[in-house]
Amino acid sequence: MAESRLQSLVGNDMADDYVRTYAPKSRWSDAWSLFKSNFVKFVIINVLTLLFFVPSIIVVVFRIFYVANLGLVYPFSSGVGMVIYTPSTVGMAEGLVLSADLIYYAVLVLTGFIASVGLSGAAYSVKKMINSYGQFTVKGYFHGVKLCYFNTLLPVEMFMIFFFASVLVSDWAAAEIAYGASAAGPVTAKVFIIIATVIVGIFALWLYAVGTSYKVKLKYLFKNSFVLLMGTVIQSVFMAGFALIPAWLMVIGIYNVFFLVIGILIFIFMGFSFILLSWLAFTQWVFDSFIEPAIATEKEARRAQMTPKQLEAEKQEEARSEARELLAAGKSELISRPIKPITAEDGVTVIPSRFTREDVAAASSARREMEGRVSQYFEEHKNDAKYVEYNKLFADREKPLSSTDKKGKKKKISSENLLH
Repeated sequence: MAESRLQSLVGNDMADDYVRTYAPKSRWSDAWSLFKSNFVKFVIINVLTLLFFVPSIIVVVFRIFYVANLGLVYPFSSGVGMVIYTPSTVGMAEGLVLSADLIYYAVLVLTGFIASVGLSGAAYSVKKMINSYGQFTVKGYFHGVKLCYFNTLLPVEMFMIFFFASVLVSDWAAAEIAYGASAAGPVTAKVFIIIATVIVGIFALWLYAVGTSYKVKLKYLFKNSFVLLMGTVIQSVFMAGFALIPAWLMVIGIYNVFFLVIGILIFIFMGFSFILLSWLAFTQWVFDSFIEPAIATEKEARRAQMTPKQLEAEKQEEARSEARELLAAGKSELISRPIKPITAEDGVTVIPSRFTREDVAAASSARREMEGRVSQYFEEHKNDAKYVEYNKLFADREKPLSSTDKKGKKKKISSENLLH
């Protein structure tokens, strides 16, 4: 069932500057082997991607310092004569955090437009390395940005909006409880928005994987991502959790400085690369399970990198090589001229044992049509390189031969003469 629903993906691979030559057989061992043997390339991809996350990092850092500074300023007190006036601070801290998050996380959503540049190039590059086992160039990274930016921006902003909403609802719930309101409503809303954000996050990961792997319309992008998610719910949840290990270290780092330092170092050198390799290797394994992968040979991959002029030169050389091989077998009419292959339209019209003039006319008409197709095929292919080179080689060998020997006697021309 899933295979039939994914037909829009067949043959629409997002691979403009490479040809797929490798099909992972084990998502664990193959991904680990690829990571070990191309570690430096993954570090380069990670650093390039990290550069586009600098605006997001700046917003988060400024938010932390801003909230910390508010904690130093508030609560305040003022004196009037000998009377000390201390205003109520109930819910003040929660209200300040809510107002700060409203501003800074809104800006964080906007920085997703810049972060998507890095994520689009990184996804294309990692996918390329998975499918070609190690091919990577910086030029290809930015080519991936051109191809995948919109399909990356869509899931990134979708998740960021829900994340923004979950932060605001959580801050609002904390403020309501601090003001003394019933905790039932705020806590329910908080739990609901967090669950919704997790679900949307996993779906966004599938949108990201499909959108950076295949060229499909927006409708089919959502449809196919949903089908793949529903077909692999448990695996997707597990792999999303596993891929985000560097992020979990940062979360733990809020309460433990050691894990914070480890998390920062990992993100600097390979955090994004690890997340993308883990998730994209898993999704590629899923794609190959439902869609027959189109694996090219090394020869096809090499030809894909050649210019039209180089391809034509190679084609001519192959024709000459084929003609030389056929030369050794002697000239043959079956090889020296194009002969139309038999197809379904070349069926022979059979005259029944008891026939009429119409049957004979139909057979004659079918024969003339077949002769016409044979002649047309001959005219279309008579100048093909393999026939031209083949006949030229025989003609070149016949020229120096004379029909008489030195004594004036007739000399027989044979295939042996042609080969010497």
